[in-house]
Amino acid sequence: MHLLINPLDGPVADPSSLEALAALYAYPDQVNRGRPWLRANMVTGLDGAAKLDGVSEGLSGDADKRIFGVLRALSDVVLVGAETVRVEGYRPARARAEFAAARAAAGQAPAPAIAIVTRSLDLDLGAPLFTEPLVRTVVITTEDAPEERRRAVAEVADLVLAGLGSVDLRTGVAALAERGWTRLLCEGGPRLLGQLATMDLLDELCLSLAPLITGGDAPRIVHHAQMPDVQRMRLVSLIEQKGFLFTRYLRHLGSDDPVTP
Repeated sequence: MHLLINPLDGPVADPSSLEALAALYAYPDQVNRGRPWLRANMVTGLDGAAKLDGVSEGLSGDADKRIFGVLRALSDVVLVGAETVRVEGYRPARARAEFAAARAAAGQAPAPAIAIVTRSLDLDLGAPLFTEPLVRTVVITTEDAPEERRRAVAEVADLVLAGLGSVDLRTGVAALAERGWTRLLCEGGPRLLGQLATMDLLDELCLSLAPLITGGDAPRIVHHAQMPDVQRMRLVSLIEQKGFLFTRYLRHLGSDDPVTP
């Protein structure tokens, strides 16, 4: 790995080390004061495709997976759409020995919780995500979701009701923060990320750019987002490894932006 841009005060000697990556991607201090920070982690090809053969796995590589693991290890909760859970075969987040001491010192559970956003509650409740999590899985759905299905989900997961007709993500994110989960990580998919961007909830984007041109009709990383205005971001770090680029962008608040990475 080669660090091309380093926003930190001190140099990062080896961005391939877990310790250096954890420092590079550290959440801002506001999370320690009860103010949530929502970052998204996505991968895309050179032509903007967010999937290859229907899944994001084909766009990934060893370095991407390494950063993926670090971002999870830093987070309190991973926010993900139900379609992504089904298509990507989601499993519970695992505890990692390398981060155990830091998580304990920060008052975090051994691994982040998984929070699934779904209106239909079309979930496999016998999957490991519900039967084997270190931290009980959370399901965010609507107040008018099918009652029978809600009861079934509540037996194996914590249920959060947010909105009528469609999930109110602002309410859902606030409910996660009320649990003390201020370090939020969204892993998509594109439709969920589009909804978060539309509601102006996205503070940060960690975007991996794969050196692939895939063609096809895959969605962009932000899909079906009817945003009232563009959201300006500022680049704070850039890493290169075997043609892959790993970028980190923060919400741009102007020249007096108080948020530092």
